[in-house]
Amino acid sequence: MVFGVAVAPERYYLERVKTLTVKLPDPLFAEISRAAEQRRVPKSEIARERLEHGATTGMSLWQRMEDLVLRDDAAPCDLSSNKTHLAGYGKNRDRR
Repeated sequence: MVFGVAVAPERYYLERVKTLTVKLPDPLFAEISRAAEQRRVPKSEIARERLEHGATTGMSLWQRMEDLVLRDDAAPCDLSSNKTHLAGYGKNRDRR
């Protein structure tokens, strides 16, 4: 393991940059730290990449989650009122 000053891409330092301090939940911080260590880059570079990627997708939350939403024709229309759809609901499944 090599210790020392991390080498950052020059593109971030050729122009004037602003500093931003953020508080991250432990799991997110650990994820960014692991990615930075694996790529041997500063954590700030990983954070910048993620911010840039999130800002440039141009997609709304709905657009990003649309494939997870059931369409009207994908579920029975009487799902909440027909008791046959609830048969076995809440019972333990057989272990596989």
